[in-house]
Amino acid sequence: MSALPLSGIKILDLTRVLAGPLSAQMLADLGAEVIKIERPGGGDDARAFGPPYLVDPEGKENNNNSFYLCANRGKKSVTVNIAKPEGQEIIRELAKTADVMMENYKVGDLKRYGLDYETIKAINPGIVYCSVTGFGQTGPYAPRAGYDAILQAMGGLMSVTGHIDGEPGAGPMKVGPSIVDYMTGMNTSIGILAALYHRDANGGEGQHIDVCLFDTVIASLSHWAQIYLVNGKAPPRRGTWGNGGMPAGVFRCTDGELMLVVGNDGQFARTCEVLGAPELATDPRFVKNNDRVVHGKEIMAIFAGLFLKKPMAHWLDELEKAGVPSGPINNFEQVFADPHVRSRGMEIKVEHPFEPELSLIRNPLTFSGTPVKDYRAPPLLGANTREVLSGKLGYDDAKLDTLKKQGII
Repeated sequence: MSALPLSGIKILDLTRVLAGPLSAQMLADLGAEVIKIERPGGGDDARAFGPPYLVDPEGKENNNNSFYLCANRGKKSVTVNIAKPEGQEIIRELAKTADVMMENYKVGDLKRYGLDYETIKAINPGIVYCSVTGFGQTGPYAPRAGYDAILQAMGGLMSVTGHIDGEPGAGPMKVGPSIVDYMTGMNTSIGILAALYHRDANGGEGQHIDVCLFDTVIASLSHWAQIYLVNGKAPPRRGTWGNGGMPAGVFRCTDGELMLVVGNDGQFARTCEVLGAPELATDPRFVKNNDRVVHGKEIMAIFAGLFLKKPMAHWLDELEKAGVPSGPINNFEQVFADPHVRSRGMEIKVEHPFEPELSLIRNPLTFSGTPVKDYRAPPLLGANTREVLSGKLGYDDAKLDTLKKQGII
């Protein structure tokens, strides 16, 4: 088996909470050595975003909650107080041999510590320095802090998410998970990998990458935002209705609900057969997909009445036979019990100081030649401080003890 794709890449990770840590976790999964810098005592802000927390074997309170665990596997935790000159010097020393430095502080914050891009570039010209923020390094909103839900609102995502106007509970709605953070993490990884390739393929020059949640959420709206750019009209909220093929949405059966997406005219005709109403496929209102979009409320109401006649398992089985995309609306228990999910190994087990087998979600990338198989649990706060500072900077025990007494590490 070949080495992992990013073996040999060294990353200094000063990001906290979710978007930046998710990106650094992705790079760690792919073989990069990721040194996560945390505040002595408190650590990453995400450690306080609980409960639930893992159960400490000795019954002590701890800071290993689900929010932190989801985004920090495979890293080394080093505690450094960057507010003190000695701590700043530690970061600069580590940056000298790093390929990548990541941070998500407010714009300008690290400059006062001598940890900004220009300062780090002066000591390591080849470094890829990535800044992850809410609103970017430029523009009138640059100084603002930004969290996922705020960007879902400001970026337009909430305006097109929620029940259809006129229905009970209608109005803007936030997507459940922190989806903008996750997408920003993916964009961050893409940017870092592209900059590393450019550096190594074009003369060894590093650069500064500016990634932000605001840009990401706007770009993610894709064809929804493009509708507005084409005709100047914002698309309405569609609830569970689909974004192209019609009919598409959630339909209630006698014992549950399913999601259906009819993607083309052939699938529509086959769905009508399954539902026992083949005549709908030749109804002038519904023959072509564009017709069904115009008469969306009518066809959705008709389908709703037909699906109510039989149980969910019956419809899912018949729709699958007919080659029409559909699926159950699973909760998390059902997701992780699903035979396909289990066959894909999406739940992994790692050894953790608190649990012999801690469940995590595997990296979604599957490589034929360099598979990601050996996962390491998210580290306890400061677990690798002595190892890293002694091994990389040559600090002896006496110096490490002094730094700890001074509150530097």
